[in-house]
Amino acid sequence: MRKTLPVVLLFTSVALSCATSPTGKSQLKLVSDSQMAALGTDAYAQLKQETPISKDQQAIAYVNCVANAITREVTEQTSWEVTLFDDKQVNAFALPGGKIGVYTGLLDVAETQDQLASVLGHEVGHVLARHGNARYSANIASQIGLIAAAVALGESTGESGLALAALGIGLQVGVLMPYGRAHESEADVIGLDLMARAGFDPRGSVELWRNMSGEGGSQPPEFLSTHPSHERRINDLNNRMAGALQTYEQARQQGKKPNCA
Repeated sequence: MRKTLPVVLLFTSVALSCATSPTGKSQLKLVSDSQMAALGTDAYAQLKQETPISKDQQAIAYVNCVANAITREVTEQTSWEVTLFDDKQVNAFALPGGKIGVYTGLLDVAETQDQLASVLGHEVGHVLARHGNARYSANIASQIGLIAAAVALGESTGESGLALAALGIGLQVGVLMPYGRAHESEADVIGLDLMARAGFDPRGSVELWRNMSGEGGSQPPEFLSTHPSHERRINDLNNRMAGALQTYEQARQQGKKPNCA
């Protein structure tokens, strides 16, 4: 009993460390925003040292134009740094601390400013919802769970080793991966609203994911992936499109008409 008490106390602290996302969902928050910003800034600096940075001034100006229009709709973080990395991977990211990275490979798939805005809105949505903190916290909590299980099982025997291995797989597939999918879907919702408020046509988000589907490559079954399927994303976006189009029209009436070429 004495042996398990510290673990119980750890679980109690985890259970009490909750926050609410912009869409009203509860999530773990075991790290402060300032600590996450520092981690994001350090990771960004390291990435800039390890990954070539594009020298294409026209492409850099284009990416900055779209990113700036999106981030002007964000009040929590007023200063953002944007970097275009010279890399063929089809990807982009945003980190706590106001850091945005776009890979040149994405520009071959995100063919219009609206499609690129859907990606950047999504990535900034992750930051606004503090998904990095929640995922980091979920990993901490899962490790605590494994420690608790090890303490409860006692000395490592063949049976206890198998039980811990099974528990580890269960945590990965049953907790961490679905948690990731929930974050992706929530970032889609936030990003759709952000791009519409910035004056980008939200229908570009559906076009983007159709382009992604056309890129080919196999996707794992959805229950074994941290991302929703392309079809799920398109359906979810279409279900919210009517409201996003209203926001878009209001933004256009307010003079928000990005012209990023």
